[in-house]
Amino acid sequence: MAVIDAHAHIYPDKIAARAVDAIGEFYLVDMYGKGTAEHLLSAKDRSPITHFIVHSVATSARAVEGINDFIATQCYVHPEFIGFMTMHQDYPDPEAEIERAISLGLRGMKLHPDTQKVNMDDPRLMEIYQMIEGRMPLVVHTGDYRYDYSHPRRLAHILKTFPDLVVDAAHFGFWSCYEVGYDTLHHLDNVFIDASSSQFFLGPRRTRELARLWGTDRVMFGSDFPMWDPVDEYNQFVSAGFSEDELENMLWHNAERFVGVKVD
Repeated sequence: MAVIDAHAHIYPDKIAARAVDAIGEFYLVDMYGKGTAEHLLSAKDRSPITHFIVHSVATSARAVEGINDFIATQCYVHPEFIGFMTMHQDYPDPEAEIERAISLGLRGMKLHPDTQKVNMDDPRLMEIYQMIEGRMPLVVHTGDYRYDYSHPRRLAHILKTFPDLVVDAAHFGFWSCYEVGYDTLHHLDNVFIDASSSQFFLGPRRTRELARLWGTDRVMFGSDFPMWDPVDEYNQFVSAGFSEDELENMLWHNAERFVGVKVD
């Protein structure tokens, strides 16, 4: 059985330490990882994890192309990686960059409204969703009690406008206020959920209950590396009391369906 970590971040070696420090300061947590591809891949040696959906976030328009080149290169070097492109609301020609990213083999798009300081349903992003609807899935950081940029009600607006857009509403649909994510989004089509940056706060019983509320046919295991150790996250997840069939979906098949690829 393949095991896919559906939510991991990697950075070029020369900036990885700075990126990890910045994330730790943003979330006020002690970070686990170095943020490099090599450190992430070391999880394969310590667990059954076989593949990783990897991405990074552009906090400026000028960073978009470099990040997409880096992710594409890492996927070429490491077949264990499934790469997602980044985009920024101020990038001058998003359609051209989407086409270029697809030609590089990138499979989806990642956005983080809180760190990009833009409402998830900003008109500039709505144009981008129209470009990718039916063509590539979207991973979007969803929810933060400190900000309104990524509130799930904005995602509900997006999905009602673009019903064929496939979205991973990361962190159980509302990081830090998980039940609000469920209440706001669970009835919408084409919504997947990843469990990254959630187990520490929810604990095993609530993780299991919330996953079953969403439906274990659309929940994906994810670590949010380098915030957390993928191996620790995996061990917690498989020990939370799910059945073997539920785990096979959440560790493998749901991510395959989300991305639209088969992983052996």
